[in-house]
Formats: sequence, C-alpha cells, structure tokens
Amino acid sequence: MIRDLVIKTRSYRRFYQDTTIEEKTLRELVDLARLSASAANIQPLKYILSCEMEKNALIFSHLAWAAYLKDWDGPSEGEKPSGYIIILEDKDLSKYLGSGCDHGIAAQSILLGAAEKGLGGCIIANVKKKALSSSLEIPSQYEVLLVIALGKPKEKVVIDPLGSSGDIKYWHDNQGVHHVPKRSLDDIIVA
Repeated sequence: MIRDLVIKTRSYRRFYQDTTIEEKTLRELVDLARLSASAANIQPLKYILSCEMEKNALIFSHLAWAAYLKDWDGPSEGEKPSGYIIILEDKDLSKYLGSGCDHGIAAQSILLGAAEKGLGGCIIANVKKKALSSSLEIPSQYEVLLVIALGKPKEKVVIDPLGSSGDIKYWHDNQGVHHVPKRSLDDIIVA
C-alpha cells in the first residue's frame, strides 16, 4: 500500500487549474508535515498556504520549472497549480541546529498526503526567495526553503528504467507523457 502511494507521488508540473483546493485540505497536508520527524524535535518549520487565485499568481511568478526541459517555460494558463504550500524556516527556532533535512521530510509527507487525496504536486527549490519574501511581506525571521505546487494532475508521469546511456534527465514524449528514469534497486545497494 505505501509502495503504491510512493509510486503515485511523482513531480507533477501541469494541473487542472480550475479544480480548486480548499484551505482545509492544505491544512490537513501541513498537519502531516507537523507530525513528521524533526531533528532534535526543534520543529523550526512554518508554512504559508495559498489557494486564492491572486496569491497563487504572485507565487507562480517567483518559480522556475523543470530545468531539464529546456524548451518548456512551465505550466501555461489553465495548467497552473491550484494551491501552494511554502515551507519556511523559523531562524529564531533553528539558530543553533538549523533545519537539517526537516523540510525534505515535511515535503515528502505533504506529497504523500496529496497523492492519497487524488492530488499531485511538485517540490520546487528553484525559487526567487528574496523576491518572494518581499512580495508576500514575510517577516525576516523566516527563510523560504521550498515551495510545493499542488493541484489535480493534468499529466501522466511514468517511471522508466535507467537506460544504458545512464542519462537521468526526465523528458516528455510526443504525447506529453512525462518520463522519469530511475536506477535499479541493485544499482543503488552497495554490498
């Protein structure tokens, strides 16, 4: 069961933009992150939720999409995310330890929860962080770590075995299917 959920938890970059996400759903997803592991139990992560069109558009303008897809500038109108969760580090709480890998754990918990609800998402680290902080008037004690784009997926994402060339770059075929090459289990286990 968890394996199926992990397989469904892909990086989706095109969504049915007109399918709304309620704030209640975003709160439920952040609650999964809240319940996840935190280094030394510091719990330095905070979150900004967005499911409103204007705020979504503002956030979208500060993101870069799919570095391997050189001929694609990101989702077009009608395919943009319906919601966002911005993961912040509260520097007052993390000043001695930092957030370590907490934001990665939180992001994966959020995406697993999204997949369970029939949603998809994409963890975005290529963010104009200072500009986004300024645009949203985020207090200086908080640092933007990641943005999670969410919505009802409008694309199919498949996992392919890594080819003999060893090329790990994801790609779109002529039907718009997003292919993600993955190394085999035997290739990643060191005896």
